Amino acid sequence: MQKSFILALDIGTSSVRAALYDFAGNVLPATMVKNERQLKLTEDGGAEIDALEASQQVEKAIDDVLKKAKNLGGEIQYVAASAFWHSLVGVDKNGKPTTKVFGWADTRSRKQVAVLRENLDENKTHNRTGARFHSSYWTAKLLWLRQEQPKVFRQTARWLSFSDFLSLKFFGATATSVSMASGTGIFDIRKCIWDEEILKFLRLEKENLPEIVAEDSQTFQLNETDAKRWTKLKNARWFQAIGDGAANNIGANCLTENKAALMIGTSGAMRVAFACKLPRTIPNGLWCYRIDRKRILIGGALSDGGGLYRWLKDTHKINDIDDIVEAEIARRTPDSHGLTFLPFLAGERSTGYNENARGAILGLHSSTTAVEIVQAALESVAYRFAEIFDQLNDVCKIREIIASGGALRESPVWTQIICDVLNQKMSLPESREASSTGAVLLALETIGKIENIADLKTLKGAGFRPNAAKHKIYKKAQERHKKFYNLIVNTKVEKL
Repeated sequence: MQKSFILALDIGTSSVRAALYDFAGNVLPATMVKNERQLKLTEDGGAEIDALEASQQVEKAIDDVLKKAKNLGGEIQYVAASAFWHSLVGVDKNGKPTTKVFGWADTRSRKQVAVLRENLDENKTHNRTGARFHSSYWTAKLLWLRQEQPKVFRQTARWLSFSDFLSLKFFGATATSVSMASGTGIFDIRKCIWDEEILKFLRLEKENLPEIVAEDSQTFQLNETDAKRWTKLKNARWFQAIGDGAANNIGANCLTENKAALMIGTSGAMRVAFACKLPRTIPNGLWCYRIDRKRILIGGALSDGGGLYRWLKDTHKINDIDDIVEAEIARRTPDSHGLTFLPFLAGERSTGYNENARGAILGLHSSTTAVEIVQAALESVAYRFAEIFDQLNDVCKIREIIASGGALRESPVWTQIICDVLNQKMSLPESREASSTGAVLLALETIGKIENIADLKTLKGAGFRPNAAKHKIYKKAQERHKKFYNLIVNTKVEKL
């Protein structure tokens, strides 16, 4: 029998990855591709990329995989994808981009957040859409574009996620999955429709947004031009992309209420996924999105993760002595530096969603070393995860944490710090492609090759167990962190 494969695409903000998988969910290592990229950061808070340039990067990843697989027998029957959540791009009536692709880190709409809070009930909106008012979501971005770029707004026929833009380009369909729609902030996660109150406030019609697929199993096929370009994909069925966080939870096999996925890449997130009805009330500091119509994803996100660590290394010139720094932090007593680091260099999302949050280091003295600052920063991120962890436990009781992300693999010391702060056992599986794997596993369940992805075994990896004595020290340090957070971050800028 001819072998069958699935092409997996993992479309992130910092890279585009692609690979072929077999129908058992195993990646073919020889076909793996990773093409790095960066969104352009602007002085006024923008984080953007040209839509056509971004689509060409995805096309190149597909080209590269097919080139690697040119001598591979068999047929690529399906394409499954994960894509970065919260992106926004406008297109005109002919499908041409009217804007750049705006990423979640674009904060130029932060002033519009206050407008939303003045005119809408944030708590009710949060409970319907799963999203707080914040510049990372479409709600504020669309209000900003209407106010600041009215001509562009009028020229725009539809507003899409970047993965929806790819659908338009590849299939000629302005379609989206419930997963991608749930990350926009204007989607009713309970009814699985666009939120009518938000649309009315933004003066938009449903026709201005992508169509939500009627069924999660719906697939598409390439247009005639691209089918000629990629002959190996001419008969392939394409699933709509799901959010990268959703795919990551599936790939880490975190699909039960007692198991959380904790990821640190450029940013960070902690999420619990399960199949059940939505909680009656979503905790105030968390968001809630969808994997599909059967499963929800609830958690929190940090804007500063591996990007913060990279900034610390660059700023303090410690890239060449990375291992020495790690070893020194491992030897040091928790919180022995006496510093309080507020990790908001890229702003704050969970749990306070304060648009004015900025980073700070308190307690500096003339003998403070670079290693002490790095240690304080890594501990501070762990304290932010603890805030998310506590609120998640109001919804479900977490017994195990599965960690992932390049930042944690490069820093076992950081993983252990988080483990001690949370006072919860953690494991760090060896798999480096959790999001790609997750998209493939969901596709395999959809086509009936896997009965229930929640029943799959978690990959083994390095185990981390909390140190009770260190947790006690961290608990006290975390209280000091909260004190300064409330004093500085929660104080209005004009009052400082």
